[in-house]
Amino acid sequence: MKAIDVKQFGKVAVLMGGQSAEREISLKSGAMVFEALKAAGVDAHLIDVGTDIIPRLQEGGFDRAFIALHGRGGEDGSIQALLGFLGIPYTGSGVLGSALSMDKLRTKHVWIGAGLPTPAYRELRDERQAMAVVAELGLPLMVKPALEGSSLGISKVDSIEHMLDAWRKAAEFGPVLAEQWIDGEEYTISILNGQALPVIRLQTSHDFYDFEAKYQSDDTQYLVPCGLTAAEETALQHLALRAFDVVGASGWGRVDVMRSTAGENFLIEVNTVPGMTEHSLVPMAAKASGIGFETLCLQILATAGDLPESK
Repeated sequence: MKAIDVKQFGKVAVLMGGQSAEREISLKSGAMVFEALKAAGVDAHLIDVGTDIIPRLQEGGFDRAFIALHGRGGEDGSIQALLGFLGIPYTGSGVLGSALSMDKLRTKHVWIGAGLPTPAYRELRDERQAMAVVAELGLPLMVKPALEGSSLGISKVDSIEHMLDAWRKAAEFGPVLAEQWIDGEEYTISILNGQALPVIRLQTSHDFYDFEAKYQSDDTQYLVPCGLTAAEETALQHLALRAFDVVGASGWGRVDVMRSTAGENFLIEVNTVPGMTEHSLVPMAAKASGIGFETLCLQILATAGDLPESK
């Protein structure tokens, strides 16, 4: 692999923190990215994004921005639009890809329109709809916020008695959707510069890969190789690349998939700014393909080479 000339990056702002529900994870991601870039010789500067972000960016003289913000304000297109307005190239997806991928409901609309497989779902606007969806989709169901990541506010509903509690929990974060439960294995496919990295199979003692399994549990297993045949893994990678592309995502990210016991793949969601912590999946997939964390951060930073308006 050709060595990356870090001088090309100039002065880099590593944006982290913010005010979303995923702030604490973002702080960890940003700190790890910052340390890796500094170790590689990049002129990196760590910024905890707050209400003063506009003057800080204007006065900072930054040549590029590495976005390590998760959730609202970081993955929803807003910081991307601001950086574009200020003329600062940034990592990852542009405004459209970020905003669309953040919205699980509209992502599903696009996938279905493109003929891609995703579990059956319904938007739940009120308690009446929350109860009625059981008759439509059956049980169990996944009930989740449409505009959050890191499995925040998500529940598996096994009985109608638990439906309202699950809806109320998710509704604390905004719009809610119910999704058909897929009995099978969960896989994740990391994407870097148009290439799919090795597939990871997630194995947890929890009902699903929830917040605790992602960030706190020591018994979650990440299987690489994932156990699929070469042909099955290649097909899954192609599906992920297609799903990533049709929502307008670019640069780097991650696509989550459920594979049923019958061998059918179902797209779950796209993450346009995945975690970069010690528990995170993109660094794990990169390592499996021979890319260390420092090199990974440099390659992601290189995705900021295009002008924002061309993303």
